[in-house]
Amino acid sequence: MITMIAAAAQNKALGKDNQLIWHLPNDFKRFKSLTTGHHIIMGRKTFESFPKPLPNRTHIIITRQANYQAAEGCIVVDSIEKAIEKCPEGEESFIIGGGEIYQLALPFSDKIELTVVHHNFEADAFFPEIEPEDWELISSEFQAKDEKHLYDYSFDTYIRKQKSLSEI
Repeated sequence: MITMIAAAAQNKALGKDNQLIWHLPNDFKRFKSLTTGHHIIMGRKTFESFPKPLPNRTHIIITRQANYQAAEGCIVVDSIEKAIEKCPEGEESFIIGGGEIYQLALPFSDKIELTVVHHNFEADAFFPEIEPEDWELISSEFQAKDEKHLYDYSFDTYIRKQKSLSEI
């Protein structure tokens, strides 16, 4: 199963200048709990935004740069298709960004774990539109802002709708 995991604002903003725009500790905890022990697929810029590879995850980095040298243990490929091929069958693998990679991965994804930040931000990277005819919201947990979280946010989970035979 391919799951896209992201935090995006109401206007679909993901980040600016290869940085997150907000700080939501509970979102980081959720990301860690969901992705630990799994393969994570990301673009080169997303990988380079980390101080070091995330522990207890297999990193698959998509880049057009020939001979790109990543940290030891990371897998480097040049397409979303090749990245998905490197993931173990029958296990959940995660697409973690950035904007271009989410757009490329959308047709291959089965599930979306989206933290919606209830605010609009100026950004240069955006999450793709979630089309209601393709995706069903199966859970949404609202979280009110508090002393550690400057914005209200929701943990939303979508699954891809199955097409009926008449739609194929």
